[in-house]
Amino acid sequence: MTRRSFGRSAGLTAAAMAFGAPAWAGVFQPKTPQTAVPRWRGFNLLDLFQALTPDEKRQRSNEDVYRWIRDWGFNFIRVPLDYWFWIDSDCRQTKTMRKADVLKIRESALEEIDTIVERGRKYGLHVNLNLHRAPGYCVNSGEREPFVLWSDREAQTAFALHWEILAKRYKDVSPYDLSFNLVNEAPSPKEGYMSRDDYARVMRTGLDAIRQISPQRLVVVDGLEYGNSVATELIPTGVGQSVHSYWPGELTHFRAGWVDRHLDFPEPSWPILNADGTVKLGRQELEAHFKPWGELAAHGVPVHCGEMGCFNRTPHAIVLHWMSDVLEILEGYGIGWSLWEFRGSFGILDSGRDDVAYEDWHGVKLDRELLSLLQAH
Repeated sequence: MTRRSFGRSAGLTAAAMAFGAPAWAGVFQPKTPQTAVPRWRGFNLLDLFQALTPDEKRQRSNEDVYRWIRDWGFNFIRVPLDYWFWIDSDCRQTKTMRKADVLKIRESALEEIDTIVERGRKYGLHVNLNLHRAPGYCVNSGEREPFVLWSDREAQTAFALHWEILAKRYKDVSPYDLSFNLVNEAPSPKEGYMSRDDYARVMRTGLDAIRQISPQRLVVVDGLEYGNSVATELIPTGVGQSVHSYWPGELTHFRAGWVDRHLDFPEPSWPILNADGTVKLGRQELEAHFKPWGELAAHGVPVHCGEMGCFNRTPHAIVLHWMSDVLEILEGYGIGWSLWEFRGSFGILDSGRDDVAYEDWHGVKLDRELLSLLQAH
């Protein structure tokens, strides 16, 4: 897809859907792979992922990383951002964010994002900026926020302001090169915390802030239930939607302490079997899991898999088997993907697995089998 055709396609999708729910909503017939956006394939880069990570332990992707991603045949990077990085306060030292500080934006700190965007453009990689921690919400340690994004007006004002600043900063960057992902992994709707309508309303706040500045910018929302459920309420806005592929969690997050909290997930297999040897979860169930997303894509809504992968304690052979199924299904729907992560416990470099014959790659350990599987899809 060329830059011109991408811009025309994105614009037509937004225009056609901005005036109300399309006639096909709720009656999908999944047959045709999507053409609304390119099938972007790549990796999450974690340079600005968590502001409380000590500087000496932060990942910093040098120019070689972008070159390797391009040379290996990929065309996409997703960049999870923690807004605490650019707040002009002592929050990173005190580990506390005050309401009074959330609007104190130190724009010089955004220069690190500038570098990422420019390197992406230089190496032909589409850059997707995602607020992993947004004012009032984060899937990780959200209790550190001084208010709640879904219910507090102050948080929503701050959310819109941060996206307004990013939209202004990058308004001259082509939509072909850059897109925005409003917030990472919205929670499951819960009475007294967040409803589906709350999510749609808050996402429209960020979307409106961006579109007033860059009406042609592709804006993506994560699915509800941590990227597992289509946000049907947002279909009329023309936004793209992002599914995250960590299902089934007992396989993808085996012995990952933030999910497998009691370290009692059963030893993973794929397919996952019942005690009598019959299939409990396998390819058929995985296809059913992705079906709503494929149907969405087939009817003109931009769909991307923003995160996928397995923690390094899942046996490598099982990871490859499961991921091969995931990639085949996504490819069949024309849906691109972004591995979590490039380097680290879910990645292709320095993943720390003890059952991989790593290849030395310029001083880092490369999982060539996983890379080859990704390249094939």
